[in-house]
Amino acid sequence: MKILVALKQVPDTETKIKVAADGRSLDPADVKWITGPYDEYALEEAIRIKEAKGAEVVALSVGGDTAKEVLRNALALGADSAVLLKGDGQGDALAVAQMIATYAKDKGFDLILCGNKGIGGDNAAMGPMLAELLGVAQANVVVKLELGEGTFRAEREIEGGSEMVEGSLPAVITAQKGLNEPRYASLKGIMAAKKKTIEELEAAAAPAVAVVSALALPPERPAGRRLEGEPAAQAQALLQALKDEAKVF
Repeated sequence: MKILVALKQVPDTETKIKVAADGRSLDPADVKWITGPYDEYALEEAIRIKEAKGAEVVALSVGGDTAKEVLRNALALGADSAVLLKGDGQGDALAVAQMIATYAKDKGFDLILCGNKGIGGDNAAMGPMLAELLGVAQANVVVKLELGEGTFRAEREIEGGSEMVEGSLPAVITAQKGLNEPRYASLKGIMAAKKKTIEELEAAAAPAVAVVSALALPPERPAGRRLEGEPAAQAQALLQALKDEAKVF
């Protein structure tokens, strides 16, 4: 079995985000970059399949040189090889899907795993688009995955419950929190990953169809107000404020 895992480099969720001077992108200065949290579930699932059934795991990322850190981490965790498609990994979801589809086509991947969404854009669109471009089956927001002889059975989250999806391989599966518990890289794995070569390829040109026209941080919250007095007086003051100021009644 041959598995491709698509990984996205995203800002750490604890990073204080700043808007760049162009007003349409993030200022990369002082940003700590990490593997997308949902992509970690995808990578862990690929490694578990490799350990249980035997498989070749190829980690792939679209981006610049900094994305190599994501791929090094994947190699340290157990991926067999890594590919960097040099392009704008932070751009339009369709453009990224087209880049990955061009690479993956005719390479014999039985399974393509990626995160349900990348934090930041949160559009959850790249995986489904990739499946459509490749003309293969798909299951999204997956919390449980079982593989048979050329088939898959996936449990996916839906509003108010879960749904079972069955299909034939090859397929694209997008991972949701709960699919597994990602592991940490061992020191041995980290040292071995440093010696491995990351294949670098120029990504196929794919113009974006959705363009960010403006980007802004949310407005600062107004300062809070402390209500003084006895509990009954505080409750009355709060009720009055909600009625007259917040206009919720």
